[in-house]
Amino acid sequence: MKDINYPISAEPSATRGSAKLRITEIFLSLQGEARDVGWPTVFVRLTGCPLRCHYCDTAYAFSGGSAMSLDEVLSKVADYAVSHVTVTGGEPLAQRSVLPLLVALCDAGYTVSLETSGALDVSAVDPRVVKVVDLKCPDSGESGKNRLENLQHLGTRDQIKFVISGRKDYEWACTQLKAFDLVTRVEVLFSPVHDQLEPTMLAEWILEDRLPVRFQIQLHKYLWGEAAGR
Repeated sequence: MKDINYPISAEPSATRGSAKLRITEIFLSLQGEARDVGWPTVFVRLTGCPLRCHYCDTAYAFSGGSAMSLDEVLSKVADYAVSHVTVTGGEPLAQRSVLPLLVALCDAGYTVSLETSGALDVSAVDPRVVKVVDLKCPDSGESGKNRLENLQHLGTRDQIKFVISGRKDYEWACTQLKAFDLVTRVEVLFSPVHDQLEPTMLAEWILEDRLPVRFQIQLHKYLWGEAAGR
């Protein structure tokens, strides 16, 4: 995939001063998903992703972006003066320098979450970070990339998200709940693909089956549509 612009990336032993990242955007919005929905949050969107989900809404982050030092990113985040930070992509774990960034954000006292596809290893992520792992359903076209070994590195403060396009995805997600006993290990989120699955339908399925999962919609889509940086 020639349009994956894998960014400037530090070696695993890189110091904070030498760490570089390729950033698509840093912006302030309301958290639209997961446990901290509604909180004013700074989003740090990294460039590059090895996946191509059929419903991807951030394809503009596949390539391009700007090289920034870790200190430049921290300075930009601090300018917004809020306590919540979400590191997202693209796929943020495709850049090794995201790991020292997460450490530095936690050290600075932020409430930090990481949005990741779950296709890459999460074992080295700072344990203070809330990991929101997107377990890819079949209709994404990328369910074969799920790294199930990641489950052993998740705890009750972390979250697994299923983005559901239709009934087939829903039934597959229910199978995973049972196969891996997910609801006792993490918080589980079920989310409809925006403009593909009617949210009410997914809500009715969850209620009918009495699933112990959290239903969510992408709040930011209802506030600002598909606008980038919102």
